[in-house]
Amino acid sequence: MTLVSDSALRRALARARDGKALDVTEATVLLHARGEHLDALLEHASRVRDAGLRAAGREGIITYSKKVFIPLTRLCRDRCGYCTFATAPNKLPAPFLSPDEVLEIARQGAAMGCKEALFTLGDRPEDRWHQARSWLDSHGYDDTLSYVRAMAIRVLEETGLLPHLNPGVLTWRDLQRLKPVAPSMGMMLETTSRRLFEEKGQAHYGSPDKDPAVRLRVLEDAGRTNVPFTTGILIGIGETVEDRAESLFAIRRVAREYGGIQEVIVQNFRAKPDTAMRGLPDADLEELAATIAVARLVLGPRVRIQAPPNLVDSEYELMIRAGIDDWGGVSPLTPDHVNPERPWPQISHLASRTAEAGFVLRERLTIYPEYVLAGEPWLDPRVSAHVAALADPATGLAREDAVLRGLPWQEPDGGFASSGRVDLHVEVDTSGRTHDRRDDFDHVYGDWDALRDRLTPTSTPAAPAVRVEPSPADEAPAAQAAGTPSDVRQALRRAQADPAGLSDAEAVALLGAQGEALEELAAIADELRRQAVGDDVTYVVNRNINFTNVCYTGCRFCAFAQRRTDADAYTLSLDQVADRAQEAWEAGATEVCMQGGIHPDLPGAAYFDLARAVKARTPGMHVHAFSPMEVINGASRTDMSIQAWLEAAREAGVDSLPGTAAEILDDDVRWVLTKGKLPAKEWVEVITTAHKVGIPTTSTMMYGHVDNHLHWVRHIKLIRRIQEETGGFSEFVLLPFVHTSAPIYLAGIARPGPTAEENRAVHALARILLHGAIKNIQCSWVKLRDDLCRQVLQGGVNDLGGTLMEETISRMAGSENGSYKTISELREMVEVTGRPVRQRTTEYGTPTQERLEASRASDGVCKSVRRVLPMA
Repeated sequence: MTLVSDSALRRALARARDGKALDVTEATVLLHARGEHLDALLEHASRVRDAGLRAAGREGIITYSKKVFIPLTRLCRDRCGYCTFATAPNKLPAPFLSPDEVLEIARQGAAMGCKEALFTLGDRPEDRWHQARSWLDSHGYDDTLSYVRAMAIRVLEETGLLPHLNPGVLTWRDLQRLKPVAPSMGMMLETTSRRLFEEKGQAHYGSPDKDPAVRLRVLEDAGRTNVPFTTGILIGIGETVEDRAESLFAIRRVAREYGGIQEVIVQNFRAKPDTAMRGLPDADLEELAATIAVARLVLGPRVRIQAPPNLVDSEYELMIRAGIDDWGGVSPLTPDHVNPERPWPQISHLASRTAEAGFVLRERLTIYPEYVLAGEPWLDPRVSAHVAALADPATGLAREDAVLRGLPWQEPDGGFASSGRVDLHVEVDTSGRTHDRRDDFDHVYGDWDALRDRLTPTSTPAAPAVRVEPSPADEAPAAQAAGTPSDVRQALRRAQADPAGLSDAEAVALLGAQGEALEELAAIADELRRQAVGDDVTYVVNRNINFTNVCYTGCRFCAFAQRRTDADAYTLSLDQVADRAQEAWEAGATEVCMQGGIHPDLPGAAYFDLARAVKARTPGMHVHAFSPMEVINGASRTDMSIQAWLEAAREAGVDSLPGTAAEILDDDVRWVLTKGKLPAKEWVEVITTAHKVGIPTTSTMMYGHVDNHLHWVRHIKLIRRIQEETGGFSEFVLLPFVHTSAPIYLAGIARPGPTAEENRAVHALARILLHGAIKNIQCSWVKLRDDLCRQVLQGGVNDLGGTLMEETISRMAGSENGSYKTISELREMVEVTGRPVRQRTTEYGTPTQERLEASRASDGVCKSVRRVLPMA
């Protein structure tokens, strides 16, 4: 360990004493504290811990979880130099524990009063070991996580123990799959040191799942998915002291931004025989104490910090002085399979040693009390009854008198009982929304200050998550620098000669066009529009049906989503959905567009019920329904593949998908715009899979918030590449950001939408970049005023979208353009352009004569949503 000066230690300790925020350098200095400096460091850390416990209502209490350890499989695709848990198939009786073996461990644990079933296993063993793949295939599981999910459900149903899942690296979608079956999950970060991962001979070399960037992304995705998550660092595996400090700050960043880190384990390396690192010395316990204390100062009073009690020898008091407030899971039944040479202490002994340090030992559940008491969105309704059976409702800790018994695990009742403000679609144009923001504004979206820290990198985007390699001409320009007049002139010439061949730099230059250059850009786009689709301006008679606005995804641009207890929250019954579809049919509609919030109670198959309800009432109606986010939600909750779920949706009556939830297909922007919506690559996978199974989709872009012009260009080019591969897009819809009631604007982070010039330029550029790929470019009359709609119609746009009948989402965000437009209003808007107006179907065909006559009679809007003008 590199020595630091006494004066540097004293300065850092003085800052810690005074409650000043430490930086990485100061934390690194404090990790060297020994002797009297260590005593001072522990005193400061204890004070911070005690303040956190007082604030949580648990003063003087240190917690633990009484658990059983279920080693579902000891096979792993990684090769960590210190691990004795992972082994080879020939050393095991079977690649996985059988269901009977899993349940036997769980039942014995329940009989001994355990409440946690800790599922520990290697990362994706089927990727390395054919024996694992064969076992899963022969037992009917697609992958290891499917087996984990199934066993977690059986443990819940047959024993009442609460699963805590440690399956290693998880994707965003994996977390979506597993959240309904487990109150909490975990994965040790271990270290952010890339040297240990990249250098041959180091602890993590040859282990793909130990890439620090990958593991940090898991922590972030868990926060985005509202999963109470356990993580931690492992000290003494070859990392530097600076690495330890950086690892703690990385955890702090995620904890601040998402609020999902329920505990941080500070674990000391213990050398084990028969491992590559058997010759390394164990991490010193004073070193461990200093690391715990620095972790407490860096992470603050609200984060729970744990030291495994079987790895601290007899130094319980030292670790308590260092600032821990939890001992982790302790099992009266099963060994610590990761450290089998280190038996758990008896719980009575642990309680006695804790009392000697002046604290009371109390049992908690695998999900920490703060998340038990918070409930949604941290606790999925499918496991909430299991948690409630074991939790003290006043404290969130484990009930001492709880009786362990299995409870059914099942999807919530999908009866779609009508609730809440079901007339919001009408009242939004009259009385409006009750409040300008939802009641949990301060925390449902994550930490706003941490979000501002994240925002800075979006000024110059990295390569998108999904893209092909650019040509040399596509080197990224400055993100939003205005092109010189000569740059714009050159780009205009290129757009005229080779529209789809524009480089990123040229396209960005065009987005900054003004004056005569903007008029020329619009003229080029309009000529391309004329070549592609002629002069007709088209629209569809349709109805939006937003079946619920209850949602906890945390999209920071969305003013539509509400908590179930908010004044503006509602859910429609299936009959109400069908009634609205029938009203629309009687008014001449050919399409309903159905989307809704990600309601926690909504079963994954409920989307099929919605489609069937509409088709049963209006067999001829085109069902344009369910965004890629809803598809992922449905597939995750049913544990179906995306393809299987989409095929089932098509069988239920879904005819096409809206390509919404795209926003900007760059994750750097997406994770500012939204806390928990699907990543860009997941959006692309849903869309391309839909096209593969024969379901067409629209494509969209929402712009003008925390993005820049280069993001717009790359998004549109990605849409083109998908279209060239699949041919499944019917149109490209541009959606300018409506800021007025958007949370991210109210928090002072987003700008107030694009300018009029930007709107004109981006509609024209979309026509140019998509020429020869997507014929139809649609503007949103809901988000643009009529005069701006007319201008973009003269700059490449050929479609106005629909009459909508009830457009609530944009109206809740503050759009002033109404929730519907009649056919007469659409025609009047277009009339001054001199272009013909034509009603279309969703597929851009011509409606039947019967539909045309019905829509003319209603003017394209059903009576129930019409605004009644007051008598003069």
